[in-house]
Order: sequence, then structure tokens, then C-alpha cells
Amino acid sequence: MTIDIIIAYVKRYEFGHEKDFVPPITGIHLAAITPREHTVRVFHQQVDRINLDSQADLIALSFFSGFAPAAFDLAREFKKRGRTVVAGGPHVTFNIDESLTHFDAIVTGEAETAWIDLLRDQDLGQLKKIYTGRPCDMKDLPTPRYDLLSNKFFIRKVIQATRGCPFTCSFCTVPTLNPGFRLRPVKDVVRDASYDAFPHWWQRKVVWFWDDNLTIDRKYIHALLTELKPLKKWWLTQASLDIAKDDRLLDMMRDSGCIGVFLGIESFDKESLADAHKRQNKIENYKTAVAAIHKRGIAVMAGFIAGFDHDTRESIEEMADRIMEIGIDVPFLSVMTPFRGTPIYHDLVKDDRMLEKGWQFYNGYNVAFKPKRMSPEDLLQSHRNLWKKAFSMIYSLKRILRGLLTLRPGAMCLSLFMNSFYMYKRIRKNYPVDMNKHPVAHWEQYVPETKKTPQREHTNVPARYRPLPANTNNPPTTTKLGITFPQ
Repeated sequence: MTIDIIIAYVKRYEFGHEKDFVPPITGIHLAAITPREHTVRVFHQQVDRINLDSQADLIALSFFSGFAPAAFDLAREFKKRGRTVVAGGPHVTFNIDESLTHFDAIVTGEAETAWIDLLRDQDLGQLKKIYTGRPCDMKDLPTPRYDLLSNKFFIRKVIQATRGCPFTCSFCTVPTLNPGFRLRPVKDVVRDASYDAFPHWWQRKVVWFWDDNLTIDRKYIHALLTELKPLKKWWLTQASLDIAKDDRLLDMMRDSGCIGVFLGIESFDKESLADAHKRQNKIENYKTAVAAIHKRGIAVMAGFIAGFDHDTRESIEEMADRIMEIGIDVPFLSVMTPFRGTPIYHDLVKDDRMLEKGWQFYNGYNVAFKPKRMSPEDLLQSHRNLWKKAFSMIYSLKRILRGLLTLRPGAMCLSLFMNSFYMYKRIRKNYPVDMNKHPVAHWEQYVPETKKTPQREHTNVPARYRPLPANTNNPPTTTKLGITFPQ
């Protein structure tokens, strides 16, 4: 059987990306766990032209909510041509009924335990409508199919060592999508990190961990970093601010080749951090934490969100200056996005504050809800003002030059590349797309049914995380839902 795995994508910047930095791990992982008797190809709509006349026996789509319109469009075109189309991913997981109207079958849950069953049934002509995966034990997972990745991605060696996160941030789907915290055997991770069949030196050198919180299990991370050190790679990942208090861990990260760590700082407002369930973040410690990481020559990337209930236009726009003050090397600036399956979505539905917007508004750069202290238009504009100031030439160059004094060579390369990447967008006026002005008008048909029939959900999702039916303060009595393809 011939299988085309497609990672759907919708352009998030007005002119697209000048350079496509790193792929998601989903497609090449799914290809790796596909039995070898099948022929599999992987396409990323972000960089690849999608052949709608493909003769593949099975088309498999994966996507998150912001890219759902593209996935629905692709499914419609493939089905018109007689192809069988299946789908999985975060959006499918939280929107089962809607997804079944677009696809011949769907996978909810982690793909490892459901994908093989789906392929067997497709071979036998007995495809079911829903396949529900179970949490994977992370053992004996094969090396991702890096050979199927487009050369257009600057970094290609993406790895997952752990799955899940012990924290329960109000805007995050991970606790319900990937429950618990699970670890791959260190030897398997090192094997993947050692893979070097890439054409460029930096693709062999750099390892990008697609983990939500790689360092949380100290015994595991110590063992992993000990084994990574002899490989002499440059690696980067996501972690929590608590690493700044662990001198031994920071030293091991430095010695094993860490060049960058992403921290979810999110806000400079204590009440907003409480709303986000990020009480572990202490604003007064931000600058000290960044300095501790810089002491090891490691670059600090950090995420910040505009649109918490305590935010104002002024507080959002002031973040550009405060980000500079605490020494962040590369900021990532998003708009609060109420994904289904999150506590914040539950609260907004309960308060009747969800806007009837298409799924393309769920891309991290647009507004899909009614903010508390400003209009949706004001929130969008304040975010754009923040983005423009943070990535202005003067601020970008300051971050680059500051890095010359604090960062080791690999980290300096990261800071130089990422700051130049966003600064060039700012110079070109390649701003995040305002989906209110997007020309694809037919996407209006993909408005989520926030105030209509509730979607089926996962029975294991805590009641406080579940969407409420319209116009009621009582939680739903029956729900079904899955988890996700690993992203």
C-alpha cells in the first residue's frame, strides 16, 4: 500500500517564511512506525507542493486547529479524486464529530497504538470510522524518517525524548493530549541524535528536542546528558524556569552542547500568571534566571502571550521593553488562543466570550475570543505593536550584540539566525497575517460550533477542562475524546 502523510499548513505571515527553520516531528515519526511493507511519503504543506492527483492508496493528514481549513480543503479535493483520507492530530482529537464529516476515518489518541490497526483494516477493506490510541510507553520507537524530509528545512534533526508535562497551564492542551510524563530509553534517544545522513554540517550538528519539558525528571536528564556529551552536538529544547536554580544541571547542559533553551515565561503580571496556572514563574526572578543560564553561554528563548484577562493595551506593548530588560535572546510573541481541551476554553465558553471565528483564527497570531479589558481589535493591534517593536532593527541588533558578550559559539549562531530571521520580516513588513483580511472567504464555513452542538470528548478529560454546552453552567454528562498524534 502506498501512503502519503501530509502535515497541513496555513501561512501565518503575509509573505510566508523567508526561511523554513524546523519541521514538526509528526510526519516523519508516523512514517517510521509504518510497517516496511508499505511505501510511505511525507509532505509538509509549509514547504512542499501537494499533488492532488496522487495515486496513493491512503492519504493521512495531521494538523492543529489553526491549520484545519487547509486540511479540510485537501481532504475534499482528494476525496473528489477517489482517494481514502484519514486524519489525526490535536484538532481531530477535540473535534470528533466535525472531523468525521471531512475524513473517511480519524485517529484520536497517540498514534503508535492505533496506526497499525488502521493500516491493517484499510488493507482488508474494513476501515472503521474512529481509531482511539492509548498513551505510548515510549519504548522501542524507531528513528524518525529523516530521509523523507524536504531539504528546505534549515534544521532537520528533530527528536522527542519525553512526552507530557507535569504542569497544567490554563492555555495548554498537553496535560490532556499527552497524559502523564513518559521517558524514552536513553540509548534510543542517543541513537537518533547520532543520525548524521544530512547534506549540511549544521543539520548534522544541531539536535532539536520537540519535548514539552525535557529536564523535569532530573535522574533521566542527567543520564541523557552524560550520554550526549561525547557526541559533541549542539542541542536545544524547552524547559521550565526552575532549571536556573540547578547549577549541576546547567553545567551538564553546557558541557553536553546545549545552545538554547525555550522558557514559557508568558507574562510580567502576577495575576495573569495565576490565571495561567503558572505560579512557578516568579517575576522578580526572571532576570536572575536568565543570567544564570547566560553564565553557561546558553541562549534563552522565551514565549510571551498577549490577551490574559488582566492585560491592557499598554501592558502588552510595554512587554517589548521588559523583555529587553531581563535579557531574553529570542522572544516568541503570541496571542492567547483558547484551544479546545484547555481550562481557558472552558472558562470563556462559560462566560459567553468566544467569538464565532473560523479555525484559521486559532493560529497563535489572531483573536478568537472577547478580551476582558479591550476589544478584540485592540488586542490584535497591541500584539502587532509589540511584535513590531520587539523585532525592530534596534532591539534585534541589541540582542545580537549582547550575545557576543554572553553566548558560546553555537548559542551565538542561534541568536544571530533567529533575530535576523524576525528582524528581516520586520524590515520587509512581513507581519503576522490578520485573518480578518485573509482572501480565502470560503473558510467561513469552518467556524467552530462553540455555541452549537458540543463535540464529543475524551472520558478521561477532567470536567473542568471540558467545553460546556451553550447557555448552561452545568458540565456535559457524556463525553468522548482522544489524545493526539505526537507533535
